[in-house]
Amino acid sequence: MKKYILILITTITIISCKTEVKKRDGKLKIVTTTTMITDMVKNIGGDNVEVKGLMGSGVDPHLYKASEGDVSKLFNADVIIYSGLHLEGKLEDIFEKMRKQQKKTIAVSDAIDKSGLISSEYFASSYDPHIWFHIGYWKQATQFVIDELKNLDPENAESFEKNGKAYIEKLAVLATDINAIIETLPTEKRVLVTAHDAFNYFGKLHNFEVVGLQGLSTATEAGVQDVQKLASFIIEKDIKAIFVESSVPKRTIEALQAAVKSKGHEVVIGGTLYSDALGNAGTLEGTYIGMYQYNVKTIVNALK
Repeated sequence: MKKYILILITTITIISCKTEVKKRDGKLKIVTTTTMITDMVKNIGGDNVEVKGLMGSGVDPHLYKASEGDVSKLFNADVIIYSGLHLEGKLEDIFEKMRKQQKKTIAVSDAIDKSGLISSEYFASSYDPHIWFHIGYWKQATQFVIDELKNLDPENAESFEKNGKAYIEKLAVLATDINAIIETLPTEKRVLVTAHDAFNYFGKLHNFEVVGLQGLSTATEAGVQDVQKLASFIIEKDIKAIFVESSVPKRTIEALQAAVKSKGHEVVIGGTLYSDALGNAGTLEGTYIGMYQYNVKTIVNALK
């Protein structure tokens, strides 16, 4: 009998942990990982959520390790929203522990059908995780998060739906504006060389050939042969500009530029792109929409 009561109490406790998501002040406590997700969730949640992002501007999610303060934030959250597809590779064990403690976790990449993802041997998921550079996919991810938050907090479901719909409409306008800018760049000039392959979904969407010096993950280092091979490619294609990334040290791209110069050719650094993180909070580039606009204008202006 005592054993039965103990099992019953444990079961009730687990169920309570799963369903009770509202705190005393009535706001859903959400912890997000990347800046892109933080921006999205704030747009959807508005005043009805309290959002704490683990990563800031210029932070590389591939290499990010949780601090003691991060673990505390995750433990005290009602919901954890992360990118998935092993983008936050060094946090996977922590996410698993949180799930075992009945913590609600949401991977935004679950919104995307696997048939639409780009295969990658560099990640345990076998897919390229940089899905935010496909605006259509980001709209799907936004709707997915809207639906999840509505289920977790029915009291504010109408607000989440209204805010989310407005944000998705802004993403649709962004897509139209971006397409118009890219159309001014001839197809033969659409070759994007960056520090690592974060832009393959962008290339898929906008017909760019994308080449990253370090591959899909910044955890891999580019060797001398990689630099020399890409330098020859740049000369062969007569590429005018290459790009550094805000979350990746610029020394690899500078080495690539030097390698091209050593072969008697010139290539300029066309600017800094925001790849795995947004710009500083409070700036245009500190939002997903502003980041995308800035990146496209920088790429097109430099390659023209």
